Amino acid sequence: MLAEIKGLNEECGVFGIWGHENASQIAYYGLHSLQHRGQEGAGIAVTNGEKVNVAKGVGLVNEVFGHGELDQLQGKAAIGHVRYATAGGGGFENVQPLHFRSHNGSIALAHNGNLVNANALKHQLENQGSIFQSTSDTEVLAHLIKRSGYSDMKDKVKNALSMVKGAYAFVILTEDAMMVALDPNGLRPLSLGRLGDAYVVASETCAFDIVGAVHERDVEPGELLIIDDEGIKSERFTLNVNRTICSMEYIYFSRPDSNIDGINVHSARKNLGKQLAMESPIEADVVTGVPDSSISAAIGFAEQSGIPYELGLIKNRYVGRTFIQPSQELREQGVKMKLSPVRKIVEGKRVVMVDDSIVRGTTSRRIVRMLREAGAKEVHVRISAPPIKNPCFYGIDTSSSSELIAATRSVQEICELIEADSLEFLSNEGLIEAIGRDYENGGQCMACFTGKYPTEIYPDTVHPHEKVTC
Repeated sequence: MLAEIKGLNEECGVFGIWGHENASQIAYYGLHSLQHRGQEGAGIAVTNGEKVNVAKGVGLVNEVFGHGELDQLQGKAAIGHVRYATAGGGGFENVQPLHFRSHNGSIALAHNGNLVNANALKHQLENQGSIFQSTSDTEVLAHLIKRSGYSDMKDKVKNALSMVKGAYAFVILTEDAMMVALDPNGLRPLSLGRLGDAYVVASETCAFDIVGAVHERDVEPGELLIIDDEGIKSERFTLNVNRTICSMEYIYFSRPDSNIDGINVHSARKNLGKQLAMESPIEADVVTGVPDSSISAAIGFAEQSGIPYELGLIKNRYVGRTFIQPSQELREQGVKMKLSPVRKIVEGKRVVMVDDSIVRGTTSRRIVRMLREAGAKEVHVRISAPPIKNPCFYGIDTSSSSELIAATRSVQEICELIEADSLEFLSNEGLIEAIGRDYENGGQCMACFTGKYPTEIYPDTVHPHEKVTC
């Protein structure tokens, strides 16, 4: 993925399995398939019915578990997590699953998303005597569970979930149960599957394919699954639900081989490219996509327009993560290390460069320059999503509009800044039509495009001078 240098980063991915003798090994492979959702840390928690054990660390999955750690994680159930730091920042203490011990048992939690009222709840809990071990908003749920007045763990979790707001897909592990919960808006993807007699949950269905599980259904918004040795139970922790899954899951974050709410991601991206070609036609000689997430859209654009698709940009898959630095100079050098133009494909050609987003614009400008340096006669940029004008508070690393070039500049101004011959974005209506979700059964979150948020946004979450609409 080019997430680090493009400026869009998703919070993380979660995986869980109950009822398998090799639970930790299955979780390891499941996390591998979700590695694109986070590369800063990974962890696995297991239970053998008597004790919960956790191993985690900073780095990629194979780096964290490359020294025999899985041998120490024996048990019938496991939850796992890959992390990209947004809320709370990085550091080992924020790597999940978070693990808490008490006199009446242990609890491990893993979370995908972001809680918009985490700061308010944390202040309230600290005033009541809670001491936080991390700066992650995930820990808030653990304190709410422990402080709940209910005696049964299921009721404790339901009570805690009723107090948190925002985007969340939680997997929770105790000595004798695994619990799975999705926020009332279903902003993050979460699916349920079976592997023989074992139950499996994952942020994306591609994880089921890797471990050999069969996808059964998506977890519903506001649903709590309780999985133990007696089987699986489904309960609701709220009836106030409004399905609004994040549009960027289809556009950018999820793997092309995943299905989200019954829609294949690759097919959705091809349709985005086709819709873009209908809305913004151009005379050109070749279409190319920015690897990897834009390839499907570029293929769709080529099919619809009749312009040949070619691999005009090649991704170097053997560059480590160490080059990724905050300075603009090093970020631009990172683009050059990650991508190379294919001179014989673009030389002397009018090139359509299809990408999925423009965040700051600096990466797009660098790629346009590379294509010109390789001999492209013209470079026309087409974006398979609307302009990102508003910050996201649900787990995507764009928390301020000051980071977003489209928030303050017109399309023409952005075109001039990235040095393209032309620039067009997909319309909001085109995005909805291309993805093809059944809006009678729930829609998509379009907040980063429209500024209309599906949940309340708390003041301490918003940057100064930022205006939001719910």
